[in-house]
Amino acid sequence: MSLCWLDGTLVNEDQAKVSVFDHGLLYGDGVFEGIRFYNHRPFQLQPHLRRLLHSAKVIGLSIPYTVEEIADAINEVIGAFAEPDGYLRLVVTRGKGSLGIDPSSCKRSTVFIIAERPAFVAPHVQKKGARLIIAATRRLPPDGLDPRVKSLNYLNHILARMEAVQAGADEAILLNTQGNVTEGTTDNVFVVRDQQIFTPAVTEGALDGITRQVVLELAGELGLACRQQTLSPYDLYTADECFLTGTAVELIAVREIDGRMLPSSPGPVFHRLQEAFRNRIQNEAGYESRKSAVS
Repeated sequence: MSLCWLDGTLVNEDQAKVSVFDHGLLYGDGVFEGIRFYNHRPFQLQPHLRRLLHSAKVIGLSIPYTVEEIADAINEVIGAFAEPDGYLRLVVTRGKGSLGIDPSSCKRSTVFIIAERPAFVAPHVQKKGARLIIAATRRLPPDGLDPRVKSLNYLNHILARMEAVQAGADEAILLNTQGNVTEGTTDNVFVVRDQQIFTPAVTEGALDGITRQVVLELAGELGLACRQQTLSPYDLYTADECFLTGTAVELIAVREIDGRMLPSSPGPVFHRLQEAFRNRIQNEAGYESRKSAVS
């Protein structure tokens, strides 16, 4: 069963309730973060909290808790969860207010943290790689909504995922209004060509993903050339490898894009990055120190 921290109180999922007048529900007015935890420790917590604060600041949303209080709440939820590993959804809405989009009627933001068992990727997809399509639905342009804001407004991503489901695919890639690659519906995208790694820049419309940033760091540590640049569907179709990154999915190889099979899935570059990523998790989660203490 999922667990929820709601404005200072731990409750079970059937007790977790927000008002139907909450503007997060009525208008998608709010921000959120997805956070993984391993061995009872949140992974990359500070980057997640920093992005949450930046997103809230951009949309003029006041969070009624300090960063330290939110971190304490996260650790409280993790400590009360039945398993050592899991997924958190940290949400800040505009709060309860009057009907109408004017946020000034909302006197206090609503904050909740949900913990649940991660089950986002099917085992056969993890093993063989994901099947992708390029969606007809386009990513909202940066001049309409900055992609660095992780808001509750996900309708265009939902429509793109519906396209993937209807096509029998695992995920969809969204293009921007210029026809360039931005991201998946819930993940960032990387391609590999001639042992070089490429990923769309944030200015193209990609979310500045936390896992994306970790992968960029790991690529540098491994001596792999990695560049952020404009990518088109041509670059996806002709890649040696392609993979997705995200807090929920971690790293997932891609085996097919719009019916075009990639030469390698999972490929050698993906394997190196995946191993390095797992080692990063092991180190941050304290698995090595726990093993040493036991021995």
